[in-house]
Amino acid sequence: MVNDCNDEIDKYASGRDFFNKKCTFLLSVANLKQLPNGDRSEVAFAGRSNVGKSSLINALFGQKKLAKTSSTPGRTQQLNYFNLDDKLYLVDLPGYGFAKAPKDIVRNWQQLINAYLVGRPNLRRVFLLIDARHGIKKIDTEIMDMLDKAAVTYQIVLTKIDKISVSALNKILENTQKQLKEHTAAHISILKTSSEKNLYLDELKYEIAELANS
Repeated sequence: MVNDCNDEIDKYASGRDFFNKKCTFLLSVANLKQLPNGDRSEVAFAGRSNVGKSSLINALFGQKKLAKTSSTPGRTQQLNYFNLDDKLYLVDLPGYGFAKAPKDIVRNWQQLINAYLVGRPNLRRVFLLIDARHGIKKIDTEIMDMLDKAAVTYQIVLTKIDKISVSALNKILENTQKQLKEHTAAHISILKTSSEKNLYLDELKYEIAELANS
């Protein structure tokens, strides 16, 4: 048991060390011609508008202003690239679903996301953020179906877990696990996080570090 505990500590320490490296904003991509060279692994954060993608990125790096946040759904309108120690690209995708923007702009966002997800060979995993207060919605399943068809591996990350009770969270985890059985590209492990309280960030850091170093 002691060795197992030490292994767990060492595992998460490696993830923390990876995220202590320099991370800088690289560029915003409005069309696929602007994508950087695929010379390294990259991971992407996807989710409904206002699910907390930018807040989670900031929390992972301990930088409040690395990724722009807003209380207005749909603020992120492009693919925002971050360069982590020249070893990994981390991509903040435009939120899908409700957004306070003209329909033609929203449609262009969605087309950009779809083209990126199915055509980026160095994309190692999509972290699909789901608000723990609401669980998987219909529009989330549409994205999951698209990722299944494209054979793009994705992993569910529950956000804002500090906003619900332990019993409610356990119910969401159980229901989410059941739904994942219907999706071929979904990673079996569900992650849970709170950007505001810095809860369970080490697990996510470890997952991303493993993808970058493998």
